[in-house]
Amino acid sequence: MFSKACEYGIRASIFIATKSSKGIRVGIKDVAKEIDSPEPFTAKIMQILTKNGIIHSAKGVGGGFEVSPEASKSIKLIQIVDAIDGNKIYSGCGIGLKECSEEHPCPVHHEFKKIRGLLLEMLTKTTLEQLATDVKSGDFFLKTLNINE
Repeated sequence: MFSKACEYGIRASIFIATKSSKGIRVGIKDVAKEIDSPEPFTAKIMQILTKNGIIHSAKGVGGGFEVSPEASKSIKLIQIVDAIDGNKIYSGCGIGLKECSEEHPCPVHHEFKKIRGLLLEMLTKTTLEQLATDVKSGDFFLKTLNINE
């Protein structure tokens, strides 16, 4: 449903928020490793998140990425999605048709409209702080467990 860049952006933002809540800034290598993303791709995503005011970047010794606890409370998941993927996920056709509307619906239009509504509600209500707290609790994870490790 989300682009790969958006998935990585959400995971990166959550990871950075969890570290920032402990007063720790993280570098690009740490972010890329934690979210299982190639470093150059992660760097591009971080540029987008920084440009959109979701993540703060500090340069130099002791620098890295962070998000203040205050910002974490107000940043909604929808802001991350909009910054990376735009708003097409809330209005696009469920099967990718260019023309799909109430007057000219695709076969999944009405059911997909309900799903989009629920998704929009979740993205609008969920804060970065909530997601970071969930991960810090140990009950939720940012990467798949490798059973061979």
